[in-house]
This record gives sequence, C-alpha cells and structure tokens, in this order.
Amino acid sequence: MDGRGIADTQYYIATTASPVDDRARVLKYGRVFFVFDRLGDVQTAGLAEEGLFFDGTRHLSELSLHLWNARPLLLSSTVAANNFLFTADASNLDVFRGGDIAFHRGVLHLVRSRFLWRNSCFEKLLFVNHSLEDIDIPVRIGFDADFADVFEVRGTARERRGRRLEDRVEGNSVTLSYEGLDRVLRETSIKSDVIPQRASGSRFEFELALHPKEKATIELEIACNNETSRDFVGYTEAFSQASFELAALGKSFPEVTSSNSRFSDWIARSTSDLEMMIAGNPETNYPYAGVPWFSTVFGRDGIITALQTLWLNPDIAKGVLEFLAASQADKSDQVADSEPGKILHELRQTEMALLGEVPFRRYYGSVDATPLFIMLAGAYFDRTANLPFLKGLWPHIERALQWIDKYGDVDGDGFVEYARHSSKGLVQQGWKDSHDSVFHADGKIAEAPIALCEVQGYVYAAKVAAARMTRALGNVDHCCDLELQAEGLRTRFETQFWCDDLSTYALALDGRKQPCRVRTSNPGHALYTGIASTEHARRISQSLMSADFFTGWGIRTVAHSEVRYNPLSYHNGSVWPHDNSIIANGMAKFGYKKLAGQVLLALLDLSGEVDLHRLPELFCGLKRRNSEGPTLYPVACSPQAWAAAAPFFILEGCLGISVKAEQGRILFDRPFLPEGIPQLSIRNLRCGEASVDLLLERRGDAVLVHCESKLEDIEVVTITS
Repeated sequence: MDGRGIADTQYYIATTASPVDDRARVLKYGRVFFVFDRLGDVQTAGLAEEGLFFDGTRHLSELSLHLWNARPLLLSSTVAANNFLFTADASNLDVFRGGDIAFHRGVLHLVRSRFLWRNSCFEKLLFVNHSLEDIDIPVRIGFDADFADVFEVRGTARERRGRRLEDRVEGNSVTLSYEGLDRVLRETSIKSDVIPQRASGSRFEFELALHPKEKATIELEIACNNETSRDFVGYTEAFSQASFELAALGKSFPEVTSSNSRFSDWIARSTSDLEMMIAGNPETNYPYAGVPWFSTVFGRDGIITALQTLWLNPDIAKGVLEFLAASQADKSDQVADSEPGKILHELRQTEMALLGEVPFRRYYGSVDATPLFIMLAGAYFDRTANLPFLKGLWPHIERALQWIDKYGDVDGDGFVEYARHSSKGLVQQGWKDSHDSVFHADGKIAEAPIALCEVQGYVYAAKVAAARMTRALGNVDHCCDLELQAEGLRTRFETQFWCDDLSTYALALDGRKQPCRVRTSNPGHALYTGIASTEHARRISQSLMSADFFTGWGIRTVAHSEVRYNPLSYHNGSVWPHDNSIIANGMAKFGYKKLAGQVLLALLDLSGEVDLHRLPELFCGLKRRNSEGPTLYPVACSPQAWAAAAPFFILEGCLGISVKAEQGRILFDRPFLPEGIPQLSIRNLRCGEASVDLLLERRGDAVLVHCESKLEDIEVVTITS
C-alpha cells in the first residue's frame, strides 16, 4: 500500500516495534568471534554474552542499527551452511508523521551481510526503495566497547580495571581504546566507506535519499588491535580473499551424505562447525573448543575432537599433536598445575590471564590430557603410518609416559590421581570439571587425590598405544614392558573399581581409596579404551541405555536415581553429545552396534530440533516428551568442537571402519547402519596419498559397501562375521 493517511487504511495493523528473538547467531574466524542477535545487533540485556571478541577480550559490547529512530523489522536471518556469511533481511516499521503514516512498513528492503576475516568484521548494508516515492532514510549505527575480559563476561568480579582512553573520531573512522592493567593497549576501529553526516565515539549517522527502485550501500569494517591502523579494506575485496581461504580448508574433509536428508543436513553443519573452529587459527589445524566461553586452545577438547575425526581427516590430529608437544610442560609450577611432561589444559591471552587474576594463561590442570595425548599419537600413527613424524614426536611421548608414572601416580598405587595445587585452579580436573561432579552415593563431595574411572582407561589405552609405537620404532623390550604395565592396570582396575551390585564401575576412588559408588556415564569411556572386561561391558551398555540414563535424546551424565542427579546442572544429569559419542563408539567396539545406532538416531532427532542443526555443548537431561523438543542449557557453547564431531565418532563405531595407510587398506568390520540411515555416501576418503568414493547400503541387518571410484592404491575390505 502506498496511501499516506490512516483513513485509507482503516483495518491496517500498524507495526511500531520489531519482534524480540533472543536466539543468537555466531561467527568465528581465528582469534575473533562474534555473538549477536538475529538482526545482527549486539544487545546488552539478557545473558550479556553477545559481542565481538578478540583474544578473549570484548572489543564491541554494543551494536545497534536504527532506521527512523527504530530497530528495523526483522524478516529472516541465517548463517550460511559453511558458517562464513551472516545475512539478515529486514524492512522498515511504519513511519508516522503528525499522526499519519508517512511510509508503510515494507517499502524499504534492508539486506545486512557480515563475515569475519583477519581480526576484523566486515559488514554491508544494502538498502532498496520499493515504494513509488522518494524516501529520505535516517540511518543510525550505535556502538560501544567495554573491553571486558571473557571471564568478566562469564561473571568473575574484578577489584580494578584498566582505563578507557579518549575516543578518536576522524571523518569516517572512530577508534575506541582501552589500556589494561597489564599495560596492553587494546583498540577497536569502526570505519565506513561512506562519510557520515555525524560521527561520535558512540555512533555514525547517515542520511540516505533513494528514488523509487534505487539502491544504496554502506560498508563497515570493525577492526581489532593490530588491524586498526591500516587502510579501509572493502567488503568485496575482503570477501573474495576470505572465500578463497575457506575453500582451501573445505577440501580437507570428505563429503559425507545420506539418503536421509536430515542426517545429511546434520553432517554438513557439523563439518562446517569443525572448519569454523579451525579456520584462521594461528595454531595450524587446531580446533578451538567452543564459542563463546572456550574459543581458544584446550588440550583435552582438541585431542578428543581429533580422535573423533581421525578416520575422516588426520590433519587435525597432526595439528593437535604438534602444538601440544611444543607446549608440553618442562617444569613444576603449582599455580599453573604443571609438572614436567604434562600436557596443556588451556591457553589464554586475556588481560585477567596475563595478570594472573585467573590461572589460565598457560594452565595444565587436567589429569586426562596427558594419557589422551599418547592415545592420539598412537591412533594417528595407525591411521597414517607416518614414521618420520612419530620419531620426532617420540621424546614428547616418553616424557608424557614419565609424567603418568612419576607425577600422575604420586602414591604409587598404580592409579593416576589428581589434586589441585593452587587455590585458583580447578577443583575437579577430569572432563566433568565442575566443583560438585565427583561425589559419593550420599552426595558428599569426594576428597582429593581422586582417581577417576575413565582416566584409568585412558592410561591403559595410552600404554597399549605406546607399546605399538615402540615396536614400530624397533624397541621390542620396551614394548613388552608397556604391555605388562597395561595388563597390570587392567587387573587392578577390575578389582578396585567394579561394583557388582551397581552393574558398573565406580565413578572414582577418593583420597582414602574408597570408591564413589555412583552410577554415571564415565564407565562408558572404559568401553572405548578397552579396559573393561567383556562381561562388564555388556552390563554397562545395558545400564546406560536403561530409562535411568537414556532420555530419548541421549545418555545422561548421572543416573536419574542418584542423590545429586539434576537434569538442569552442568555435569550431574545433563546430556553431552561428545560423551555420548565416546560411549557409543565403545559400545560398538564390544559388538553392541544397535545400541550405538540408537544413540546416533537420538542425536539426529536432536539436530532436527535445534537451530541450524547445530548440536550444543550440552543440554538438559529431561526425559523426552511426545511432541516436545529438548530443553536447552542456557549458557552452553554452540558451536562446540567435540559436539560437532560427535556423529563422526559414532559412525566410525557403527561402521567398524579403520583406515590403514601403510597397507593401503580401508577395513569395515561388520558395518552397521540404523534403520533411519538406509544409505551413506563417503566421497574423497583419503588413505595415504590416494582417495576413494564409497557408497554403503543397508540390506536388512547387513551393510553392503560399494566402491564408486577406480581403485589403484586402496584395498577396501569388509568383514561380515
């Protein structure tokens, strides 16, 4: 409608405010990530987690777009399937003058596009006049930067902060500056390709005049720190260069699709999420853990993500191993929870980390990263047969083995335990690292030092892997010794951890060697590592798929019947996709592939209920109800690398697939696909220097494997019984 008066629109429903939608959008590239609402603005209300972050500091804490002094009317928004480009379509609200409608809603189309590249955010606003009249459009872009440390954003109070410096306004550029208590200058520069009518330290104001059907654009670059001083880079030029880099990264993953379109959508998003968590990172091929709270290097997360994706993309494992070897601890430091040979837990470059207000600048407080490092090294060698790489890595593996025996097992009882050495460090140092996650049946928190169930499995698998690697290096005596150590650990583990009346292993042994007789998901990891006995693996698998654990969306971390069970908590009853993937992979190893398939289909259903098909870090462990979706955990990271990698790990277990570059062989050991996935295509799966395209078809309970590409250097073998 183009009438200008209310009399002409008697039954017209006026629109004076844009509807509220608090579902966040996320972009990440390298050390920068951006969390914003569906319109593209950064809101200060709600959980206050939105903003543009660089190296763990918020460089943009407010961003708002107004047309005629009102937020535009959001029509739709999405992030592209490759996670690179955010696009929102919006329009004007009804514009009133003197009680009459001057412009009806919908006469102006606004397309807002945004991407990240090289420590900057690039944005383009495209305006199109669809009315039959000229339109004068007042555009206001507001902004601010609080330079808050990510730990402040998470809720950690500080006694003092640095100081905001005077804003610099220069034509089409505004620079916001902050000098931290660490004497580091942090800056945010907002630049426009159009000189605004008015500019200040908090806004740009533009006046656009459009004839009917005419278009206009405003381009912005929001640059962080060392990018603030260079000349303005146009949106188109930056888009072209960034797209080229992204395309190169995308070639490292095989293409996995299915006749089930929901499964294909989930796999595509998972692949893109993993690529996003790697793209632009200074640590080559190292996936950052999650956005917004963990967008940095985490040892445990990186290793597990690499294990989950190893059969598809061994480059991730190589990158993780290289970086963690280079950052392996070489001294004892109580504040950093480090000892010689220990593998890094967390790396931060934020102001609070640099000042020691939090201990995570270079922090080693995880008990499991070190044995997991050895496990990954062995799995990577099995996958690639890269002997020169193994020889270079071996000194680091030896130091990790020494840490296990000397520092990990301080009391010499044969189990690896932990106890924090600093009051600022993590109380619990397994993957369930919230303070109340390790407890006894009566709910009492276990006293340190604590020997976790799954950690003993990691140590067992690490020594088995180290034995294989020493044999490849020609040291047969050391190989035999490691095998004996592993078998001795398995025997002790069965004796002291098994709780027959609970049909599971104890969660942990406390400082007095008393078992925490609690039914948790942790023993599911003992299936994956192979430390569990065959009979106990059967009972654990059945227990984890019972109603006490399995919600219909996945397996809870703590059984419903336990005293500390809380489905809304972080670790005591919630569901974690990565945890489920490890458990399901372990079930499949022991032959319970149908159970693993049930977990896969549950997470597939979850992917259909969440935004963008993206599995979050965790979600609440409430029982699945008919016609209702899952209950989300309010501050979960999304994306999270090991959640994104979950379907690949379960698939590996269900397919029984192993890739052996040395033999040029891809083996499928009794492959299984659940009924919901009748066909699976895997294209460009690498084995050594060659690659192959495969098609798998479900026929009853059997799976047929077809080679769709010519095989010269690869042998595909299927074991059916």
